[in-house]
Amino acid sequence: MRKILIPTDFSENATNALEYAIALFKYEISEFFIMHAYQDDIYAEDLKVTRETLSDVTEMVGNRSKIRLESIKQHAYKILPNPRHTYHIVSSNNILVDEADKIVDKENIDVIVMGTRGYTNDSKITFGSHTLQVLKYVSCPVLVIPEKYKYKKPLHILFPTNYLIPYKRRELKLLCEMVCPYNALIDILYITSSRGLSMRQQDNQDFIKNELCKNDLNFKTVNSKNITNTINSYIKENSVDMLVMVNNRHTFLEDILMQSTIDKMGLYINIPFCVLQNIHRDI
Repeated sequence: MRKILIPTDFSENATNALEYAIALFKYEISEFFIMHAYQDDIYAEDLKVTRETLSDVTEMVGNRSKIRLESIKQHAYKILPNPRHTYHIVSSNNILVDEADKIVDKENIDVIVMGTRGYTNDSKITFGSHTLQVLKYVSCPVLVIPEKYKYKKPLHILFPTNYLIPYKRRELKLLCEMVCPYNALIDILYITSSRGLSMRQQDNQDFIKNELCKNDLNFKTVNSKNITNTINSYIKENSVDMLVMVNNRHTFLEDILMQSTIDKMGLYINIPFCVLQNIHRDI
């Protein structure tokens, strides 16, 4: 069974991410946990909150959260009725990143699906602050859906790698099973300014072959020193439907995510972006 966490702030972007997830996992028996962490909302009620009224405002915001979550759940049932899917709602007086981390551990979540930005939608940035926090700090793969991106079958996947990371079986299995029903082609792209693979890199390449064996794999090498430009160009020139990268210490992606915004590195992402965290979890 696939377990999917959907954080929401009830924005159009969040609802769009939920709809994408429902369509993507339509072939799998799946449990969706639709979660709203409303602690920030309490203090946004700045005209109402005092020490004396905090309890009442908290109750009001919590009740409103539950009502809106129930509405989102009913919407999920209607847009694509699927006997394989069940839905749970989670309303919590917590901050998003902490509540997401808590649910990931408690429910053994396979993947988080969320929008690039929420209500504080700034078209000048790729990822909002909440999305960046989840990408950086929650120990779970994250699938990020761009604003207004409408679902299409993930037929062509781009997976850039330097083959230096000791990949985790569970995370590659997620990718394999997520796109296998669509007979997807996965381009494994090695961007390098040198030649050949070391023994360690060859072993990691073989591991990828074994774990993604249900899909068509295309191993490619591009000689380049500019990783960002190479990825951007490849996506544009090859009609890629999803970008997959790994967030690990000392990787290109970690360098991006540690910037105040991903845009400083010039990585332009207008397709679903799956970040594998490459951390130890149960197999």
